Amino acid sequence: MASVRNLSLVALLLAGVPSTAQEVPDRSLLLATTTSVRDSGLLGALLPAFEAESGIRVRVVAVGSGAALRMGADGNADVLLTHAPAGERELVASGAVVARRPFMENHFLIVGPPEDPAGVAGASGAPEALRRIAAGSAPWVSRGDDSGTHRRERQLLAAAGLEQDARWEGFASTGGGMGLTLQVAGERRAYTLTDLGTFLAFADRVGLVPLSREEESLRNPYSILRLDPAHFPGMAIRSEEGLAFERFLLSPATRERIAGFGDSRHGRPLFVPLPRRGKEPETPQP
Repeated sequence: MASVRNLSLVALLLAGVPSTAQEVPDRSLLLATTTSVRDSGLLGALLPAFEAESGIRVRVVAVGSGAALRMGADGNADVLLTHAPAGERELVASGAVVARRPFMENHFLIVGPPEDPAGVAGASGAPEALRRIAAGSAPWVSRGDDSGTHRRERQLLAAAGLEQDARWEGFASTGGGMGLTLQVAGERRAYTLTDLGTFLAFADRVGLVPLSREEESLRNPYSILRLDPAHFPGMAIRSEEGLAFERFLLSPATRERIAGFGDSRHGRPLFVPLPRRGKEPETPQP
């Protein structure tokens, strides 16, 4: 009988003890990110360290920056990682995000076949390069997906005196990510606009070469934007986890990882960490 009482007491005590899953609820966040940080390999290099340090699982949706910003505007993510400054500022102004923090940059470049039939390498800048490509109906592959790269392409076309949605005989659009677009451009022996990081990651596979020079109009800052739960009442925005991820990206250790990413394989970093500043450091108006 004593053993029965003891078992009953144990059962009652255990009934009041929450399970491990109840004690430690699942911690995760949804990251809507531009494809370039995925296709370049940077995201795969950073996330394991964050998940190991924080215990927070990161679910990644890699889309163009435009689509990521729309996900943020609708409250369908916790954190955004994008490279479309004008669209980011609009989201800040709407109140949907707590902060916009540029944390690294590289630059855009126009790449194409080594023979360079449009003479892009001799152009005075990116707008003139696009004028030469369009005037000669040279093959051009656009992402066409409202990504940060596609938005910059449209801005450069306007700066060249062309329609932002200009088309010519050699023009093609993939509607996909940067890695796919580079592969299609390589197959077509075409020109395209790409970020440096993804280009270096794919250069050996596509047979294209850089033809533009670094210039202010091709600067490419990346920002992290953390959604504001107060702007989305009734939606489960994981602000604590988002803040942990933001702090991770801005930390000295992560800045060091970013600064060294690509050195061993490419002889240069694919991205450059930016100095830590306030919520809205100055970035070039695209």
